[in-house]
Amino acid sequence: MLNHPSGDVALFEPDHPDLPAAAEVVLAWARSYLCRPHPDLGRGGDVCPYTALSLERGGLFLAVHPGRPDLRAVMTAYRDWFPDLPPCEGPGARYRTVLVVLPDVTPGEIDRTQRELKPGFVERGLMIGEFHPGPPSAPGLWNADFRPMRSPLPLLAVRHMVAADAPFLRADPEHLAAYRRRYGDRGAYR
Repeated sequence: MLNHPSGDVALFEPDHPDLPAAAEVVLAWARSYLCRPHPDLGRGGDVCPYTALSLERGGLFLAVHPGRPDLRAVMTAYRDWFPDLPPCEGPGARYRTVLVVLPDVTPGEIDRTQRELKPGFVERGLMIGEFHPGPPSAPGLWNADFRPMRSPLPLLAVRHMVAADAPFLRADPEHLAAYRRRYGDRGAYR
C-alpha cells in the first residue's frame, strides 16, 4: 500500500492482501472487461488497450473512498501525486493508472466531477475518465451504440495522456491545444 504524504489518500496494489472489497470488484471487472475484446466495441483488441499493460508492468493502483468525499480534493490529491507514483522510469511508467472507486457517489456526480476537473488533468498531460453503472453517455469511438465506460461501481480513472487520445480531446479547443503541445498532429483524429 502506498500512502500519500498528506495521509489523506492511499493506494493499493492489485495483489495487496488487504485490498478492500470494492477494489476487488473493480479489479475483477478491469481484468474481465477492460482487458478483453468485446463484440460491440467496433474494432479489434481489448476494450481498453492500456489496462492490461498497466497490470503487467506494475503500474495499476486502486483506491476506495466510501461515503461522500470531497471529490475535487480527493482527485486533485491523486492528480498531484500521480507523477511520483511508481514506476517512475522504464516502460512501466507510461502505463501508470489509478482507479479511484467511489461506491456511494452518484453517476451524475461522477460525470460532473470528470467534466469539471478534466482541464486541470489534461493541462498536466493526464486523462481522467468517468465510469459507472449508468453507464456514462459517452459513446464508443468505433460504435456509437456501445457504452465502453460502464462499470460495476462508480469510479474515476487517472492515467497518462497518449498520442491516441486525440478523439477524447477534440471537442474542446483548450483540451486539443494541450494535446497538440505534447503530440502535435500525430494522433488519430477519428
